[in-house]
Amino acid sequence: MRILLISSAFSGLTQRFYTELDDAGYLVSVELHLGDIPQLLEGVALFKPELIICPFLTKKIPPEIYENYTCLIVHPGIKGDRGASSLDWAIQTGESEWGVSLLEAREEMDTGDIWVNKTFAVRDTTKSSLFYREVTQAAVDCLWEALTYFHAPDFRPQALAEHPEFKGKLQPFMKQADRTIDWKKHKTDDILRRINAADGSPGVLDDIDGKPYYLFNAHKETQLTGKAGDIIATANGAICRATVDGALWIGHIKPKTDTGNNIKLPATFVLKDLLATTPPSALKKLLSKPTKHITIDYTKSGQQTPCQEVWYEQEDKVAYLYFPFHNGGMSTEQCRLLLSVYQHIATLPVNVIVLMGGDDNWSNGIHLNHIEAAANPAEESWLNINAIDDLIYQIITTLDKLTISAVAGNAGAGGAILALAADQVFAREGVIFNPHYKNMGELYGSEYWTYLLPKRVGTEKATDLTEQRLPISAKKAWRIGFIDKMLDKQHRIFHAQIKHLANSYANDAEGLRTVLAKKAKTRCFDESVKTLGSYRQFELTHMYANFYGNDDYHRARQNFVYKTGAEKQTPDNIAIHRQAETVTNKLSVGSMYHFVWQDHYTLGDEEMDSEHKDLFALANNLVDSNDKEALRNNIQLLQQHVREHFAAEEAHMRGVEFHGYRSHVKEHGFMLEKLMTIDHKINHDQWEAADIGDFMDKWAKHILNSDMRFDTYCKKEVA
Repeated sequence: MRILLISSAFSGLTQRFYTELDDAGYLVSVELHLGDIPQLLEGVALFKPELIICPFLTKKIPPEIYENYTCLIVHPGIKGDRGASSLDWAIQTGESEWGVSLLEAREEMDTGDIWVNKTFAVRDTTKSSLFYREVTQAAVDCLWEALTYFHAPDFRPQALAEHPEFKGKLQPFMKQADRTIDWKKHKTDDILRRINAADGSPGVLDDIDGKPYYLFNAHKETQLTGKAGDIIATANGAICRATVDGALWIGHIKPKTDTGNNIKLPATFVLKDLLATTPPSALKKLLSKPTKHITIDYTKSGQQTPCQEVWYEQEDKVAYLYFPFHNGGMSTEQCRLLLSVYQHIATLPVNVIVLMGGDDNWSNGIHLNHIEAAANPAEESWLNINAIDDLIYQIITTLDKLTISAVAGNAGAGGAILALAADQVFAREGVIFNPHYKNMGELYGSEYWTYLLPKRVGTEKATDLTEQRLPISAKKAWRIGFIDKMLDKQHRIFHAQIKHLANSYANDAEGLRTVLAKKAKTRCFDESVKTLGSYRQFELTHMYANFYGNDDYHRARQNFVYKTGAEKQTPDNIAIHRQAETVTNKLSVGSMYHFVWQDHYTLGDEEMDSEHKDLFALANNLVDSNDKEALRNNIQLLQQHVREHFAAEEAHMRGVEFHGYRSHVKEHGFMLEKLMTIDHKINHDQWEAADIGDFMDKWAKHILNSDMRFDTYCKKEVA
């Protein structure tokens, strides 16, 4: 069955629908609704769908589509609910139950016949969190039920006009006037609901010291009090503002500007000049007494403030490390903080460390907003990538404890790779992974991904994941070996399962000794083949070029941060109906294949070592070839070098009457045949970089075994 997803963006719910349908074997493609109606109609005509589903829309579907195709819209509301601010109103007015409807597209939005509706209890949380979890899962449940009706001859959707008993109604678009906070009147819970209802977008417009700011990421304070509206404390980048009956922590704010060119950042960062102003008279209207700065002791177990973003809990022999960073971004400072807390946990008498991340976003890697706000974005990018590399290196090299990544929320880019640093990776059903970087201006990526990713899924699959740049579900991640287990989709049950598994490992003394011994042996072997430093150096060489060599990454980052530079057309990687018929086998420049000379390959013979090093350089040139002509030239150079090297080595062996001559020459012949096969594949457009990877693996083993034996023989003869 051919299903087309029409969406305003390929994110969140659209990715979940895409992976669900793809996993189930449907032929699914995506066409972004970017406002160009002829282009949208062209996309539909190219794909010829049997069914169109619209998971996320900010623009209307034209009648030329819904009059000719079954076109179902996802609306986050109960039956009868209509309007673009549905979820905002549900949260702000304190609804205890809400829902998701899958309904037919019509001229008047949200008025089409309802195919399916699912309801859920409304948690006391932000709009983003509610959408990530309850709305998304309810929408997926609607999707699968609707598909059972698609070919049912007696199915009839529910029309609004025929069901006046529906509780939903037309809701007006929520404006900032509807969200306004009166700090002298509104109670804490009311203010929290207003900020929660605007979380993600657009934020609540408020006044701080006479200037307009949008408020985000609020948490209820349980002890501090003060004069309503005053900033009474700061901690962890957040400010605490007093209310008439308590106080609220506000983690992030965004200045309102005429140009709209602003960024959401930690509140204390945005207000640093105001908070540092002296004398106190400058804050007279805002502060009635000095602001209290709360210092968090991260070596203590548990949260000390509601806005705390990093903490751990120790339960017997297991330590759980939480880091629910806002939207999953991890700045340089946050990476360094997380590393310091991890290092502290590693000194505790525990057997297992569980990386819990955040429930909505596990991690999304480096923090683009912080980078954009820096005085020197290139320098901050460099510091940020090195800080997260330091963290991952520490996790990889933890050999005396079992480490587990418990991925309850979506993970992307460096955050997806961070999960792989642990020994075991368990993910909640419904999680989406995006283990790639190139959408951000052809960013190469670091986080030791060229070591961690192929180690789990193999080199070819690692290449597919990073080059195709498609999301994968937890189910697919488990199937290809990206994760070890997929656990329950409900967060509560997932957490219980994680604790059970962690305790099982921690309390099995004999099993733990076996696992840790194997872990140490594997790490030792991997390091002997190629050091972690080599992987990092190779990755950072490419990242340095991204940060300092051109503007592609910087333009992409700015477009992402400021929501500008919208795409003109649906990217080919998600629109299979727009892909070229022929697919090239060449790798892009900066592929994950790289071959690094290791010191332990050294024989001590200057000429032989030099020739071996040259071969590594030639192999790297081959995988970096941009076209077929370059591939042909580079494979010829490689074959010529190998033949000349083997001929000289074999002549030397005959001269010293080496007893292992025949077996050694046989290995040479096998490797030459391998190169001839690669040459043949290049000429017939069947080139696979895995072939040269396999050749280089055999070459390295040949050096360490056969060449070392010959070198030892020669040295004994001389002695």
